[in-house]
Amino acid sequence: MTTTPLVALQKPKDISLDEIEAELRQIWHSQDSGKSAPVVTRATTFSMLVYEPEEFQQLLAALGFYQGPIDGIHGPLTKEAVREAQTVYKLRVTGRVGPRTLQRLRDEYTQLPTDKKSISNEDRRGFTLSEAIAAHNPCRVVTLSPILGEDTGVTVQVSAYCPVQKSSGSNLVCSEYITLQGTKAALDQTGDLVTSLMVADLPKFAWWKATPNPEQALFNQLSKACNCIVVDSSYFSEAEAELLKMQVLTEKGTYIADLNWHRLSPWQELTAAAFDPPERRTNLLEIDNISLDYEKGNASQALMFLGWFASRLEWEPADFVEEGGDYDIKKVYFNGANGKRIEAELAAIPTADWGEVTGDLTGLRLTSSNEAADCCTILCSETTGCMRMEAGGSAQSCRIEQVTALSDQKAEFLLGQQLQRWGQDALYEESLAMTTQILKLRK
Repeated sequence: MTTTPLVALQKPKDISLDEIEAELRQIWHSQDSGKSAPVVTRATTFSMLVYEPEEFQQLLAALGFYQGPIDGIHGPLTKEAVREAQTVYKLRVTGRVGPRTLQRLRDEYTQLPTDKKSISNEDRRGFTLSEAIAAHNPCRVVTLSPILGEDTGVTVQVSAYCPVQKSSGSNLVCSEYITLQGTKAALDQTGDLVTSLMVADLPKFAWWKATPNPEQALFNQLSKACNCIVVDSSYFSEAEAELLKMQVLTEKGTYIADLNWHRLSPWQELTAAAFDPPERRTNLLEIDNISLDYEKGNASQALMFLGWFASRLEWEPADFVEEGGDYDIKKVYFNGANGKRIEAELAAIPTADWGEVTGDLTGLRLTSSNEAADCCTILCSETTGCMRMEAGGSAQSCRIEQVTALSDQKAEFLLGQQLQRWGQDALYEESLAMTTQILKLRK
């Protein structure tokens, strides 16, 4: 993804909590001398709160596996540190921090002597978001960056950046950045301060880059103060439980935007296109078997796709069976039109080539026990191919398509798009409601 260069009106500067607004006013006052060219304008679009924990990078650093910056970027240096830790602790080597790896890192960290628990790695949180959204969405960004170690209060940095325009005569519309650092417990006490920093009478967003916890005071306060809570279910450590929490929030009137939901759009569009021809559309009701493969580690995409498809065809969830095994097989049974029994299978596929997004869909197969029905459809990702989905001898009668992923699936890119089209997503909410009905059947 091509990013827009930024010029700093003020580089990050340490200040006290009660100096935040005064320092920001000083930044803009210094631009009012009339000598600036091009003219600099303070952004008045919206406010965004970013909760950016990146706990695992800090744990890896404290345990001696990671020497890079704390920046939330899961690049080669971070992945290699994860692999090294997994090798040392005799865990499955994936380069990803799943629940077992994270818990082991936490356990090892608690055993460190107190003087070894602090880290000296450069902390870049609060400034990596700027290039992803500033060019198209100049705003005020307030970042909360929890740190490990002893609670010494909350520290603050402020800065301002402007996207560089190609035309030298263009006005610059600039973004303000306020970054608060402290222990998780200390930041939990800043809810009133944070909400006061969000510009009044403008839309307010909160990007919660962690597992949402409605019981956490800070999360609960922000969900009430903001117009929209942005999450990414590919981050969820326990996908099934966290999706249920998302449904509880939507039922309370909280508008949720899941960036992982938008990664499903190519799969949804190709599925819909496969049944656009009138002769196939009439056979939709004949489908009684759906198989979904996804990269092992997070079932959110598979569950949300199933919720979307089932809600469109008005299937009624009837049973949920976890068979387990190497593919962690889950089977969901539905009652369809005219009492038709429908089976859905979700399979977690181990892979050596892990992508940046945990739990990406890799394959989809729709079939019918009615051999005369023209509804067999196979979709598969370009990276994995269709071999597993084509097994069974009936693929020659199926419509087979390869799904091209979004040009950029990174959360920051999807966030930039989301901010330009925000509003209630009825299709997501209906699909999440169906997914919740499915998950409540688990035994």
